[in-house]
Amino acid sequence: MNLVMLASDYLIFLLVIMGSILLIRAHQQNQLVGFVRKIFYRPLNLVAGIILITYILIGLLDSIHYRPNKSEDTQNGSIISVLDKMLKPISMQSERSFSAPFAIFAFTKETMKLPSGEVSRDYPRLTYAGTHLKDKTHHLSDIRQRLINIAVQNLIIWLVLSIMLLLYASVKHGISFEQMLCAVIRGKTIFPWRTLLLTMGVLSFLLIAIYSFIPFYHILGTNQVGEDVLYQSLKSIRTGLIIGTITTLVMLPFAILFGIMAGYFRGWVDDVIQYVYTTLSSIPGVLLIAAAVLTLQLVMDRHSDWFATAMQRSDIRLLALCAILGITSWTGLCRLLRGETLKISEMDYVKAAHSLGVKDFKIIFKHFLPNVVHIILITLTLDFSGLVLAEAVLSYVGVGVDPSSYSWGTMINSARLEMARVPVVWWSLTAAFVFMFTLVLAANIFSDAVRDAFDPHSELRGAR
Repeated sequence: MNLVMLASDYLIFLLVIMGSILLIRAHQQNQLVGFVRKIFYRPLNLVAGIILITYILIGLLDSIHYRPNKSEDTQNGSIISVLDKMLKPISMQSERSFSAPFAIFAFTKETMKLPSGEVSRDYPRLTYAGTHLKDKTHHLSDIRQRLINIAVQNLIIWLVLSIMLLLYASVKHGISFEQMLCAVIRGKTIFPWRTLLLTMGVLSFLLIAIYSFIPFYHILGTNQVGEDVLYQSLKSIRTGLIIGTITTLVMLPFAILFGIMAGYFRGWVDDVIQYVYTTLSSIPGVLLIAAAVLTLQLVMDRHSDWFATAMQRSDIRLLALCAILGITSWTGLCRLLRGETLKISEMDYVKAAHSLGVKDFKIIFKHFLPNVVHIILITLTLDFSGLVLAEAVLSYVGVGVDPSSYSWGTMINSARLEMARVPVVWWSLTAAFVFMFTLVLAANIFSDAVRDAFDPHSELRGAR
């Protein structure tokens, strides 16, 4: 096995390292620990956080790429991820065309030649799904029995994990296990233990169900080319996370630098910066992004020798899309920071620093940046879900990620013609919608929690 690092992989793991360092440093500051408790000590925020962590873990597993050995059952010279390895066999097995969720027959009729030599038109058996069934009448009973087994396994695992967590909590708080259990059942604990345990139970059930069914069925069916829809949906998580996180990091330097400079220096500096972001905001965003993406695509087509593999090409296009989105979406945060900087400039401590002869950039780093951090955090968390939706819209109109990449936008784009079929092929669009909706909803709930925790005016508004 030879490890292969794509350009986006470097950025992702750099973000993980930076985030880990920030978490360690935040754990040492009581004020930040208090902010985190305000976020996660509410049941709905805790559920949203767990969902986001689950998505992030899936994205990280899909960001560890390697070139498998010849002994592995993969295409020669192909690059796969750890997630591809974990999702075998659906990552390698493709049917001929559409099939419904948990089906053992194809969705459309085909002309088949019978053993007797006659030709008939019927629904053929799938190549990989349901091959363990000798009798097709056992289809539903097999699914029902597997669901019962999954429920029993999940109950056992959930009970073991719950007991271990409650034992840890009882030791930490210096009470007996029975007292801790009663407090959790009655909902008398400060930390929402019931919410945590129930969410863990649902996630463990889904995880066990996926691993129990994927060797035998296509859980969410297959698309037009026979690719598993569940595999597509899980692979699209990495694209959504990259669009949401890296794009915000691209826009951050522009917004912070120009916003604070405009509000602090004023005069001609403010006029120039206002002219730039007003002009940029006046151009329709979709047209600007489409022009940049199409120009980039033309350059990449003319210099195809720059990329060793198709995966590297699609990865560079994904990062370029992040850069384009970041450059065209920093104006909103810039306006907010400019307004906040204008307000802070009138504070007495800033005027005192000026009178003492403190240099401008020292004043900016010491007095302005710490006072606008809450605005930056709130805006970034709010923009994350918007950027995920923006990728879906751009891919739908054909100017998003590379068509060979996995994303919810490309799934929706390919499913639009399937909705016109009779009967309707609904599962591709539904799967993309549910996965994207879950991520965006969790991100919105979490962003509201971050706003309430870090906004110094939120408590005053709630007290009125």
